[in-house]
Amino acid sequence: MKVENVVLAAPRGFCAGVEKAIKALDWMTRVFEPPIFCYHEIVHNRFVVEHFRSLGVVFVDDVADVPAGAPVMLSAHGSPPQVLNAARKAGGTVVDAVCPLVTKVHHELKVRAKKGYTVLYVGHEGHEEAVGTMAVAPKSVHLITTTGDIDHVMRVKQGPFALLSQTTLSFDEWKHLRDYAEERIPDIWMPSRSDLCFATTNRQAALRAIATHADAVIVIGSANSSNTVALSETAKAVGCPRVLRINSAAELPDDLEGTVAVTAGASAPESLVTEVLEALHPTNGVSIKSVTVEDEYFPPPPELREILKSLSSLLDLVLMTPETSTFDAQADRDFTAAQVLAATPG
Repeated sequence: MKVENVVLAAPRGFCAGVEKAIKALDWMTRVFEPPIFCYHEIVHNRFVVEHFRSLGVVFVDDVADVPAGAPVMLSAHGSPPQVLNAARKAGGTVVDAVCPLVTKVHHELKVRAKKGYTVLYVGHEGHEEAVGTMAVAPKSVHLITTTGDIDHVMRVKQGPFALLSQTTLSFDEWKHLRDYAEERIPDIWMPSRSDLCFATTNRQAALRAIATHADAVIVIGSANSSNTVALSETAKAVGCPRVLRINSAAELPDDLEGTVAVTAGASAPESLVTEVLEALHPTNGVSIKSVTVEDEYFPPPPELREILKSLSSLLDLVLMTPETSTFDAQADRDFTAAQVLAATPG
């Protein structure tokens, strides 16, 4: 391998929603005896999932597989309402780790459906986020992946129409469908701000800034991560001659040379980035290209905050300390998902 320069995109890696979800599941492993159940992968990253499996977390694709009374967490991608209801009826503690940005889309869909809109939803068929969102109002929403899908809905449905989107799409795959919808339906309703996740958009912008000058782009993240795949598509769209998506440094080819651009999907740990940089070992070192600084913070799910508050109050009572226990947002903000994953299981 003869890599001369590595340019590292910033921002990259964990977003606020992933931080929230990983830390929340970590708390579940501390509060409850294993097994703890999680509906779908907490985030789409193999390293993260295997870490939690080692702590006794069991990932299921059907809440019917969760034993009655067992604690269960619902993934960051958002769950269908019937899944949430079924989990609660099972009688165990249920913590919903859905990303607030996905919740926003659920709310938008619910409101538009109640107002009689036919909703065009731009997303990936079968993706957990798309499945969970469309289940909010299944009779009012239609999945859109091509311009032909828009034409078909217009033939079989009457307006008014609205357009919503999966949060983790690439800007390029979303924009041409949005533009076509606006052209065909001039009065179509859209949110005042795009549904695309700000973190996803920021990571794509950072990659665009470096991919055009690179001999190869390395995107770190899992194949089932929509935003990771979107990063790969972004690099291809700007003309990078070689784009590689890898899970870890072990998958790096040995024929890389010249300038290599590196980024990571929103569910990929920074530790994987560090390993990749060490493996590339550029002769002229690593430089960082930053397009913005993210400072977004999402607190733990409300159900988890109540659990932690109750435990803290109980500890105060046992220790006979003043009843001043409150959720410490600053302490939670300062404790990162990277620290969670760096802890040795057991």
